[in-house]
Amino acid sequence: MLRTPPQAPRVNAVAERWVGTVRRECTDRILIAGERHLTNVLTGYTAHYNGHRPHRTLDQRPPNPPPQIVDLNTARVRRRPILGGLINEYSQAA
Repeated sequence: MLRTPPQAPRVNAVAERWVGTVRRECTDRILIAGERHLTNVLTGYTAHYNGHRPHRTLDQRPPNPPPQIVDLNTARVRRRPILGGLINEYSQAA
C-alpha cells in the first residue's frame, strides 16, 4: 500500500475531491451526534451521490442512474427529502 504524504492535497486528487464535496454539501450543514450518526448520514449521502446527484464529467448524469426513461411532456414531479431535508431528490410521480 502506498501512503499519501501529509500536507500534500494534490497527491490523491480523487479522494480530496470526494472529501471536499461531502464536507460542503453534507457534513458542514449537519450537527453530527456520534459515530453511528455519522455512518448513517454518510451512507445516505453516498446513495444520493451515486444514484441521483448529477456529475459534470458524466454530462450531468449520476454514476448509477435509475433505469427508467421519462416522458417530460406528461411527467409529474415528486420531491423526496434526503437527510432530513438537507438535500432534495426529484423524480417522476407515479
